[in-house]
Amino acid sequence: DVHLRYPGGQKDALAGLDLHIVSGSKVAILGATGAGKSSIANMLLRFYDYQSGSAQFGGHELKNFPADDLREYFAVVSQRSYLFHTTIRDNLLVAKGDAEEDELWAALAAAQLDDFVRSQPDGLDTIVGEGGVKLSGGQGRRVAIARAILKNAPWLVLDEPTEGLDPLTEMEFLRDLQPLMQGRTVLYITHRLLGLEQMDRVFIMDEGRVVESGTYAELLNQGGQLSHFATFRQGASA
Repeated sequence: DVHLRYPGGQKDALAGLDLHIVSGSKVAILGATGAGKSSIANMLLRFYDYQSGSAQFGGHELKNFPADDLREYFAVVSQRSYLFHTTIRDNLLVAKGDAEEDELWAALAAAQLDDFVRSQPDGLDTIVGEGGVKLSGGQGRRVAIARAILKNAPWLVLDEPTEGLDPLTEMEFLRDLQPLMQGRTVLYITHRLLGLEQMDRVFIMDEGRVVESGTYAELLNQGGQLSHFATFRQGASA
């Protein structure tokens, strides 16, 4: 029964949210823009605190964690994963400041970006530009994957990680995320259907609360919100 309203907001972004994520599971949060999906990540990372209800992490109330300590448990890959106007090396060291060079290359290899970096005259010291402007969208997201690999946190939050990518790049990106998901609790926030079949459970949100949940196959067979969502998406892309 979690309620969260942003400062100056006219209504709750989370309005009686009930949600349980089992450690080690892969969970998707699906919903349209404004359904409250990203507010879950904002709450988990204590960017914003909830006003009422109870939200617990490992049996302890979220509000009792110092924010910086709590965030050590989470690696985040999102459409807004920021790249600083410096080198690829420095952007990776944000995740692990004492990483050795072979660790950086291993992370880039796991993110399918090492060949590109090796092809650059300056290698790891290639400047990415403000916000990663000198990289393609897919390359910028792969730097974010490499950072998440270096951080090696037990939770992985994927907040609309493929937004703005073309369909082919999106499929390749989701494929490259698979090794990073292994052995972690995964929270995949999306308004798209691609990749949901790989999740252990899908929660569908509307107006700040969960309205349906189950496996992707179960929700399709139920003919509820997910099937309507699928029909809408297919129509929109036709």
